[in-house]
Amino acid sequence: MADGKVGVGVIGRGFGQTVVAPVFAETDGCALVDVISPRDADAVRALCVHPDVDLVAVHAPPFLHPHCVTAALDAGKAVLCDKPFGTSTADAEAMEAAARDANAVALLNFEFRHHPGRIALRALLQDGAVGTVEHIQWTVFGAGFRVPMRPYGWLFDRERGGGWIGAWGSHVVDFLRWTFGDLVDASARLRTDITERPDADGTMHTCTAEDGFTALLSTDTGVSVTIDTSFVAVKNAPPRVVVLGSEGTLESIADGKITLRTAEGTQEVFSFDPPREDPHLVPMRAWAAVVRAAVREGTVPEGVPTFADGVACARVMDALRGVRA
Repeated sequence: MADGKVGVGVIGRGFGQTVVAPVFAETDGCALVDVISPRDADAVRALCVHPDVDLVAVHAPPFLHPHCVTAALDAGKAVLCDKPFGTSTADAEAMEAAARDANAVALLNFEFRHHPGRIALRALLQDGAVGTVEHIQWTVFGAGFRVPMRPYGWLFDRERGGGWIGAWGSHVVDFLRWTFGDLVDASARLRTDITERPDADGTMHTCTAEDGFTALLSTDTGVSVTIDTSFVAVKNAPPRVVVLGSEGTLESIADGKITLRTAEGTQEVFSFDPPREDPHLVPMRAWAAVVRAAVREGTVPEGVPTFADGVACARVMDALRGVRA
């Protein structure tokens, strides 16, 4: 580590370049070495063997994850990989096995574990605010893929790892696992409401990945969960999470408030500071500091998402997609 700083190389010209690279560049104890395209195989190899790179942050499309992750592990680097973790459970398992064989620090980019609203909601649940949790309803209806119309790319191609389950649902699956433990049952009805999109050149393509879904899941402690979501609404609606428990209900509508109501008619409001900018930036800044510490110390603290969490999430996502194990 040059000058005691963790050198970070970022693979990815989308989220990697616009969010991850600037965050690591401003994180104390980190130094941004380079940002390169995952489609440039020579650049990927050069970045992974660069002597100043200690951490390779892979923010490539999912179908390129195995190549980028393997190149980083072969070079003896720590790895941070974005979600969804590969295109399938098989991809995820192979990458997790390679990281174990390399004895590498291998982390999954579930940065929303550091979102203020999710931290506040999880703390209330763990403190028993509603007693025994019985059911969760999670709804998100956004316009991000429709207004303006997002051009066709890998996000809309199921074979390349596209789809709203991976892009957004993976974060909810991770929150549920992080908070309640394993998910033992998962099924979904998938929707592709916009079936064709033009690419950047105006050529039309058929969309094979879902842009919305309705899911039913169960935890190993008996909590049932329903998720209803789309990212092709014509207008954004406030995200809403409702938790039903044996002693009360919690409701969060992403406005910086979580409301607790009890059978006795009492009501209490808990406040948090919602991100006022790109919603990824606040959690990513907190997460980058955790990643830096793990790479510097060569160990992964409890509660930090790893490739093993990526595998567990991939299994649930495959179940939601109707893929048989």
